[in-house]
Amino acid sequence: MKIFPVFAVAVLALFVFTGSVNSQSKKTIILVRHAEKDVSATADPGDPDLSPEGLQRAERLVKKIKKYKPGAIYSTNYLRTLDTAAPMAKRRHKQVQIYDAKKSDVLIDQIMKSKTKRFLIVGHSNTVPSLVNMLIKKDLFHSLDESEYGTIIIVRLKTGKEPRTEILQY
Repeated sequence: MKIFPVFAVAVLALFVFTGSVNSQSKKTIILVRHAEKDVSATADPGDPDLSPEGLQRAERLVKKIKKYKPGAIYSTNYLRTLDTAAPMAKRRHKQVQIYDAKKSDVLIDQIMKSKTKRFLIVGHSNTVPSLVNMLIKKDLFHSLDESEYGTIIIVRLKTGKEPRTEILQY
């Protein structure tokens, strides 16, 4: 009769172990460049806010990616990126976490070690493509055109499988 409790513990341990492995084996990372920035004469040239069009685009981003339900939201520490991330953070009741674009490897490492499965990362025309390249371990994406604001790149990672990318417009 002592076999049943041992068997039950073994099955439970296998279930817990398998569950923890599976929670870390699949990740979906949504990467976007910040929305349109204010380029008016009164805008701060070093750290401009979003333009009215940019604020609208940030709201559209929420509608476009809401089905992914990001569990963590990252942004560089600039008004335009923070304001692009803010509507999704509000909807998901999450804090926007700041990352240093010059230390992309730290962000990638943090994401890969996290138990969170879905992420939104807001960056810049030159940082988003390099983050994607780091995630997929290939040099396929290059800087976005300065006028390109409506591109979403979704990277799906699954242990043992080739990374998948999808590009959406919003």
